[in-house]
Amino acid sequence: MPSIPVSGPARLDGKVALVTGASGGIGRATVLALAEAGATVVATDLADHAEFDAANVSYLRYDVTSAKDTKSVIADTQKQHGRIDILVLCAGTISHKHLVDSTDDEWQSMLDVNLMGVVNPLRAIFPIMAEQRMGKIVAVGSIAAKIGGVASGPSYVAAKSAVHGLMKWVAKAGADKGIYASTIAPGPVETPMWETVTQRAAPTPHGNVPLGRFGQPEDIAQAILFLCSPASNWITGTVLDVNGGMLMD
Repeated sequence: MPSIPVSGPARLDGKVALVTGASGGIGRATVLALAEAGATVVATDLADHAEFDAANVSYLRYDVTSAKDTKSVIADTQKQHGRIDILVLCAGTISHKHLVDSTDDEWQSMLDVNLMGVVNPLRAIFPIMAEQRMGKIVAVGSIAAKIGGVASGPSYVAAKSAVHGLMKWVAKAGADKGIYASTIAPGPVETPMWETVTQRAAPTPHGNVPLGRFGQPEDIAQAILFLCSPASNWITGTVLDVNGGMLMD
């Protein structure tokens, strides 16, 4: 078993990070937070091009539901940088449909993106990190998986719940290989994807959001940075709630 270092400053100098869903609100903020902390970041998403105002960020198109794309992106990253130290899984999509209105196609889409979009890169990167004897993995889950939804439908809740459980398995399987794995569970965050959720969950000081405002992408990105950095060297398998007090475990 590798020697697990004591926790230290939240710096990522010399580390290589791969981020999925990097064009979204949380993904973009995460890319910039990791880059500012010193990491070399490979940002990925479905768009053909994306711009990031940081010299240590490059971009690759990546469909996380595609095994072919996964193989290509991992190979390109290793060829360019020689290693992958950090994996942040931000790719996701949402549905609000009630159970009785949901369709097979909707369920398949939720599972393809929100669950298999985590499974595919994990399967490819886990052995790489195991060989390196180190790595930090963070997946974006959801408060919905812990409370049965905010304004999201059951297909989204089910897929994110699966991610929470999967990451605990990865944490247990990777612990003796120096691999950390944890999940962030955001509450409603003001991003394009969550716009309809935030419209349905109006914050009040004593209501849905005790801290009185919706989350911003930076609130989630800084929590992800913490879990990716040496500051969290004695934390793995956790689901970190970042929700303005909506859920107090």
